[in-house]
Amino acid sequence: MGTVIDYLEKYGKYSFREMPMTEVDSLALCQLSYLKFDGMVPGLEGSRAVTLKNLEGHPDCEKLFADVRYEKENRALFTAMLQGRRFRDMKLNYYVNIIEEEWETQFSALVCFPEGAPAYVAYRGTDETIVGWKEDFNMAFLSPVPGQEYSVRYLDTVAAAFAGSFYVGGHSKGGNLAVYSAMNCAPDIQERILQVYSMDGPGFRPEVLKRCGYDRIAGRVTKILPNSSLVGMIFESDMYFQVVKSRTFGLLQHDPYTWLVVSNHLVRANDLYERRKNMDSTLNEWILSLDEQQLRTFVDTLYQVVTASRAKNLIDFTAEWKKSMNGIVTALKEVDEGTREVLKEMIGSLFEIARDNRKKQAASKKEAVLHRLAPKHGEEGAE
Repeated sequence: MGTVIDYLEKYGKYSFREMPMTEVDSLALCQLSYLKFDGMVPGLEGSRAVTLKNLEGHPDCEKLFADVRYEKENRALFTAMLQGRRFRDMKLNYYVNIIEEEWETQFSALVCFPEGAPAYVAYRGTDETIVGWKEDFNMAFLSPVPGQEYSVRYLDTVAAAFAGSFYVGGHSKGGNLAVYSAMNCAPDIQERILQVYSMDGPGFRPEVLKRCGYDRIAGRVTKILPNSSLVGMIFESDMYFQVVKSRTFGLLQHDPYTWLVVSNHLVRANDLYERRKNMDSTLNEWILSLDEQQLRTFVDTLYQVVTASRAKNLIDFTAEWKKSMNGIVTALKEVDEGTREVLKEMIGSLFEIARDNRKKQAASKKEAVLHRLAPKHGEEGAE
């Protein structure tokens, strides 16, 4: 078993005419959207598209890998795509990258045109910016957040610029944007969508799915989660999902470069880990138990204490964790008494829900054990 990089190295020699689009190709394109294409791939003005080979020779090529979290993996992805017939002549166009701190918005997307395959609209997930992280949390109580609104306008705009059917996808927040844009785009564009891929992307509050008419596209949505998913299980109750195996554990499984691949598909797992399912269920139950104002208070305060560290992005925040923690401790002391009491009450409700769920699980396990031990009808001791 290997990873998406191994897949590209092994199957990159096949054109899309020889082997149609696979879920691993989709994963590769979702990850490609994380590269920093600023100044290298045309924007919405519709200039001439560029190929991966064009980018390799671009003077600013090194800037593609500015995200140091996955620099090594992103380089390997780019190299593997360049080496095979499958992607090296793929064209890229309509790149946008918007960061608006005032509106707590981070949005980026591009359209990939693989040779011999339908177009692929790829939404970038959360990048290393703190504002991008805040927007993820905003999804817990605001719908639509600005990034979701951008995703719909983007899809309507770019899909009108090219013909034919196409795919939509993204990893993490990008998966959420892919589903949201597919639910809310113009009807004629929605009809052209072949498949929507959400790679460990957060779900939606039930009322959002109903309001946006999720049923219209439900049969074309492929949601894939690692078996220890946290991000992808946020609000996950009304969307069917598939579970895949990872070579690592815990929250590190959110990294798609750790997902296992065999042949030309991801390795399926039977289900999410039981402990993870229980934790995700508790978290979702807690979020849904809070009203909008409580959630705003919680997320805004969390954001306040993180930004108090004065880190410009999450990489700096974690790299200088001692300095960051000093800022957080100071910020917590400065939270007003009213907010502090609300936070204590909300955290208390989370622990209360968790405690009740543990009691229910214990009672259920006890009942199952007693049922197995009970004598069956006709056995000695049975009535």
